[in-house]
Amino acid sequence: MARMHSRKHGRSRSHKPLKKKPVWLMYEKNEIESLIAKFAKEGKANAEIGIILRDQYGVPDVRALGLRIAKVTEKHGTREVPEDMYNLIRQAVNLHKHLQENKKDSKAVHGLELLESKVRRLGKYYVREGRLPQGWKYSIDRAKLIVK
Repeated sequence: MARMHSRKHGRSRSHKPLKKKPVWLMYEKNEIESLIAKFAKEGKANAEIGIILRDQYGVPDVRALGLRIAKVTEKHGTREVPEDMYNLIRQAVNLHKHLQENKKDSKAVHGLELLESKVRRLGKYYVREGRLPQGWKYSIDRAKLIVK
């Protein structure tokens, strides 16, 4: 799939093996779900939760158990916006703070415009999918409140 603001394409990679529970896995589905909920309440991101489960608990892939980390964290209501959108919003807030100090940085202004258009486009998608409330709009003031 092509990138949004450049004309570059990604590169193909190998595929993951079949999704089946390893025989050596010591944890059951409900135990892993409670671990995910615990880490989400501590404020860990979905990617961090997956790395912790892999490195410390020996869970190679939660999808083999029929779980999705994002769905479990969403079910427990720990995050108000999806993780990918949160990362983009955090970048926009940091870039906006940079522009407050460096007003003549025209490349950063252009980068902020591109970043905010990504956030708006992703926001429209999540409103359509029902993961954000109807009438959700992006503004830098609301973004600063989300990132804090």
